[in-house]
Amino acid sequence: MATKKRGMFQRFLDGIETVGNKLPHPVTLFAVLALLVIVLSGIVSSLGISVEHPGEEGEMVEVKNLMNKEGIQYLFSSMTENFIGFAPLGVVLVTMLGIGIAERTGLISALLRGFVLSVPQRLITFGLVFAGVMSSVASDAGYVVLPPLGAVIFAAIGRHPLAGLAAAFAGVSAGFSANLFLSATDAMLGELTIDAAAIIDPAYAETMNIAMNYYFIIVSVFLLSIVGAWVTEKIVEPRLGEYKGEYREDLKGLDATEKKGLKWAGISVAIAIILTALLIVPSGAPLRGDDGSIIQSPFMSSLVPIITILFFIPGLFYGIATKEIRNDKDVANQLSDTMAAMGMFIVLAFTAGQFVAYFSETNMGLVIGVYGAEFLEAANLSGIPLILGFILVSAIINLFIGSASAKWAMMAPIFVPIMMQLGYSPELTQMAYRVADSTTNIITPLMTYFAIIIAFAQKYDKKMGIGTMISVMFPYSIVFLIAWTIMLIVWMMFGIDLGPGSPIKY
Repeated sequence: MATKKRGMFQRFLDGIETVGNKLPHPVTLFAVLALLVIVLSGIVSSLGISVEHPGEEGEMVEVKNLMNKEGIQYLFSSMTENFIGFAPLGVVLVTMLGIGIAERTGLISALLRGFVLSVPQRLITFGLVFAGVMSSVASDAGYVVLPPLGAVIFAAIGRHPLAGLAAAFAGVSAGFSANLFLSATDAMLGELTIDAAAIIDPAYAETMNIAMNYYFIIVSVFLLSIVGAWVTEKIVEPRLGEYKGEYREDLKGLDATEKKGLKWAGISVAIAIILTALLIVPSGAPLRGDDGSIIQSPFMSSLVPIITILFFIPGLFYGIATKEIRNDKDVANQLSDTMAAMGMFIVLAFTAGQFVAYFSETNMGLVIGVYGAEFLEAANLSGIPLILGFILVSAIINLFIGSASAKWAMMAPIFVPIMMQLGYSPELTQMAYRVADSTTNIITPLMTYFAIIIAFAQKYDKKMGIGTMISVMFPYSIVFLIAWTIMLIVWMMFGIDLGPGSPIKY
């Protein structure tokens, strides 16, 4: 019976992989969606459909036709601006300038290794998951560093290395949206959410900031670390059993050069934080608002360059101390390598930028938002059932489209206006999306780093395949999704702000 069930599950996973592999590349997908918007704009506009603007009483809005003379002129004249103006483009590239230096000099790897090694053995599982969750501040670096490191640590202390790999992978990927610090993810998704909110209420969108989920994601770090450790020790590790493989590891600590580099990095980042604080904390400081506010201030709109600087400076000093950086040419080369690695994202930004701009220009997002809100109201679907439904839909979509920014670029212009129409803030909609998007990353073969994780695992189990890997990670996905959703529901019930100036209700 057990074998039969495993076979059925494997066939189900094979079906997901087959269907997912038939989807076009995200670059192609956005190009197709952009063309679809153009065609639909012509069809829908010919039907004369119009709705009352939810933010302007009495103002009727119609779908603009991008297939007539004016529409075709717009398509050609706006193409460059649509690319340059794509919200996540500049945000991600600027942030990666700082993170890239920290990653390529070895600072991030040393920090993660040093943290995990400093944790007592009884807390090693918690520490490993915690480090994985926190690694999202360095974008995708955690995928490459922590899972193999987790396996090494567990093998060195006599535990099953695949359990260590799974714990780290769960933290890095399933907990990707949680962090004690703001990251490129906050900036990237936040800009898309702000743009989507502007469809309904431009004035409200202007008050939003990329730290809109900050309070929630701070608490989420500890929730997911505890849950991840519990799943590892109570479900995953017992199922894997005793490790009988031949591979053993001797965990290598930080050497003198790395410790020196961390010391220099620590001193430099402390000085950078103090200098930054002087621009924010004192009354009348340059980055405070005109009324002395911090929430609505130049500081909140300057988080991207601040994040970049706070990664760049310690990365630079670490590199100098470890001789990874010997002159300005090394810095330039490392920055160049970082940008070269962003080539696919830049291409994706071009086609995604066209789709987002066309969708906004046609007013279809506004029309869909109004009709969608009316449908949900007629179905009496609101409150917690509405949020649960949205999380479920987002989680399923994530099984087939791995990129968080790609999905949100498609979904935000539709779901943010719908939720606003029903009285729920864009901030809440984004957080619900992030919960769903993160938790199912680890069970889809279409996730970018899934194949790499399997390759890491095959070092300890030559027979490791997609089905086996997913069966190992499935408990994390389900328990994370349930626990994180419950936390969001409780947060809603108490009406706690999700971040600075970011309420639950709209």
